Amino acid sequence: MTQTPTAHTPAQGQARARFTVPAQHPMVTVLGSGDSLLRVIERAFPAADIHVRGNEISATGDPADVGLIQRVFDEMMLVLRTGQPMTEDAVERSIAMLKASENGESDGQETPAEVLTQNILSSRGRTIRPKTLNQKRYVDAIDRHTIVFGIGPAGTGKTYLAMAKAVQALQSKQVNRIILTRPAVEAGERLGFLPGTLYEKIDPYLRPLYDALHDMIDPDSIPRLMAAGTIEVAPLAYMRGRTLNDAFIILDEAQNTSPEQMKMFLTRLGFDSKIVITGDVTQVDLPGGTKSGLRQVQDILDGVDDVHFSRLSSQDVVRHRLVGRIVDAYEKYDSDHGTENGTHKPRAGAKGTKGK
Repeated sequence: MTQTPTAHTPAQGQARARFTVPAQHPMVTVLGSGDSLLRVIERAFPAADIHVRGNEISATGDPADVGLIQRVFDEMMLVLRTGQPMTEDAVERSIAMLKASENGESDGQETPAEVLTQNILSSRGRTIRPKTLNQKRYVDAIDRHTIVFGIGPAGTGKTYLAMAKAVQALQSKQVNRIILTRPAVEAGERLGFLPGTLYEKIDPYLRPLYDALHDMIDPDSIPRLMAAGTIEVAPLAYMRGRTLNDAFIILDEAQNTSPEQMKMFLTRLGFDSKIVITGDVTQVDLPGGTKSGLRQVQDILDGVDDVHFSRLSSQDVVRHRLVGRIVDAYEKYDSDHGTENGTHKPRAGAKGTKGK
C-alpha cells in the first residue's frame, strides 16, 4: 500500500493511501463477510474515509491515521498469505498492537503478523497460537528460560498457553512427562466439607487442568498416558519430598500458595526440567492474614538468572471482550477505594502489611 498526497483529499494536511489486493486473495478474505473486517477498521479510525472499488482500497484522512490503516492492511495480507484466515478479533488486536507501537507503549520489535501466525500446537483440527504481543512474549520466554512466571488476570491464556507448550515439549521428546498441579484452595470452601473420597474431593480443583488437556490431546489416550505416569495431575501437597527430573511442570493458581509452599515447589526442580507458574495476584483465596507466595516470590527471585516474570493485563484477555472491561473496572474500584482483593489495604508502616 503506497501513501501519496492527492488533489482529492478533503482538506489540506491530509493524505491518501491506496492498496491493491492481489488477485489470488478474494476480497471477502480481506473485508470479511458482510464487510465485517472493514467495519472494525472504520470503527478504529472514525475520522478516516475508507473506500473500496473493485480490488482497490483507499484511505483518506490524517496522515498518522492513514499510515496506521496502511500498516493494518499490510499486516492482514501477511497473515492471509500463510493461509490463516483473519477474524474481527485478530483485526482488533492488530490495530491495538500497531497503535501501542505508534504511541511508544511497546518497542514494536514484533509485528502483528508475527504474533498472530506463531503456531504453538496443532491438535484435533485446530491450531493454538498467541493472540496478543504479551502472550507471544510469554510463550517465547517459556522457550528461553527454565522457570517462567505467568502473572495476570483471568482469561489471559496463562494456563492454556503453558499447557500447549507442555504438550508440544512432550510430543517433541524434550521431556518425558508433564506434571500439572494446583493448590487445593478455593473461595470459601475446605476439602473436609466436600463429599466423597480424597480423590473425589480433590477432583473439582484439578478439573480446569483436565479440561485444557482434553482440548490438546486425544481424550481416549489421556487415561493411558496418566496410568503410565506420562501425564500427572495432582494437588500441590503431593509434590513435597520429590525431585522432578525430565519433566514439564505447571503450577496453576499459584496466588493460593503460601510462601512456604512456593519455596517447596520451586526446589522440586530437577535436571532437564522446566517449570511454568501461573496465577492472578488479585484473586487470592487464602485464609485471612496468610501471605501469597506468588506475591512474595516476585521480590525474592527478581533478577535471578534463568527466571523470568511475564506479566499480562486486561489487554491480553482472550475471552469475551467484556471480561477485559470487568477486570479494568475491578482494578479501578480497588484503586479508588483503597482495597486489595476486597479488603482494605493496611496503612503504610502498619503491622501485617501484605507481601507483594
